[in-house]
Amino acid sequence: MTRQLPRTLPLAELHCHLGAAVTPAIMWSIAHAQGIKLPTRDYWEFRDMITVSPRRAKSFDGYLQLFHWTELIQSSPLAMERSVYEVIGGAYRKNNITTMELRFNPMKRNRGGEQDLDHIIAAALRGMDRAVLEYPVKPGLIFCLDRAFPYELNEIIAEKAIAWRDRGVVGIDIAGPESATFRVADYRRLFRRVRQFGLGITVHTGEAGPVEEVARVVELLEPDRIGHGVKAAYDPRAMAMIRERGIVLEICPSSNLNTGVVSGWDELRWILDTFRRNEVRFTINTDGPEMLRTYIRDELRELGRRGILSLEEQHQVAATAMAASFVPNVGDVPRPRRAPAPRPVVEREEA
Repeated sequence: MTRQLPRTLPLAELHCHLGAAVTPAIMWSIAHAQGIKLPTRDYWEFRDMITVSPRRAKSFDGYLQLFHWTELIQSSPLAMERSVYEVIGGAYRKNNITTMELRFNPMKRNRGGEQDLDHIIAAALRGMDRAVLEYPVKPGLIFCLDRAFPYELNEIIAEKAIAWRDRGVVGIDIAGPESATFRVADYRRLFRRVRQFGLGITVHTGEAGPVEEVARVVELLEPDRIGHGVKAAYDPRAMAMIRERGIVLEICPSSNLNTGVVSGWDELRWILDTFRRNEVRFTINTDGPEMLRTYIRDELRELGRRGILSLEEQHQVAATAMAASFVPNVGDVPRPRRAPAPRPVVEREEA
């Protein structure tokens, strides 16, 4: 029998999307409480509608489509407060996750401007505060910019992260599908501004996009962490840059296997072995435990069972996650905050 991490060992989850982390039963309850008309009156059909299924073809776009209903159901202050509260509390009860970073796009929760953005954010933070009162946890929120959004909307999200940084917002991210209008270089100044206020930076890259984007993101946006990043294993230059700059990768095994980004366990084994040989640090995460029907200890257990990560290596990635979290430890000296630069004029740089 494969040795497993003891349940008494606290864990950190660094890559978890709110839209994929609330249990279907609670999503069902929230939807009905708000009078949202669902396409089915059958709970089991609803559950299958918002979670991965072996009957559904695996694809990156298909996975992203699952978020349509979860984001709609979470699009109110009451829904946001309960969702954040339930996810943080559930993660602690089920997996002893004591450091939890939840990421979401607040503009995908305000019904296209119908709801006030600050009310959505404040509600999420209230949910976080409720969880902290009940459990010995240290949570934080990450705001996701979107590749398909125009720069001006993403700039608003980044400014909201800055404005709420002293209440529990700990970083920003860029997520979403590939877009013909998205250019990494356009965000160089905006990310520099965010960094000046002490916020952490992580970026989805090296997942469904081109391999060469990883090095471009590292060079231009200077992230602290990279979301997924599995394709970096195929680019020696990217791996060297990641190692030299101490960037940590947020690996989500079940997610990458489900979307077809990674072809199977053998490829995943090769990817993680390549990272270890090149001294690239990584963590193990779920991406969204309820949507993917997995938990972080399931991920680690399966990697151990398949001989991909030894028990010692599981301990190591767990420690890396704790150390790489944007959530400050109690008593920690806050991240240094340099004097903010003047608000930049929206300007594009050549890629």
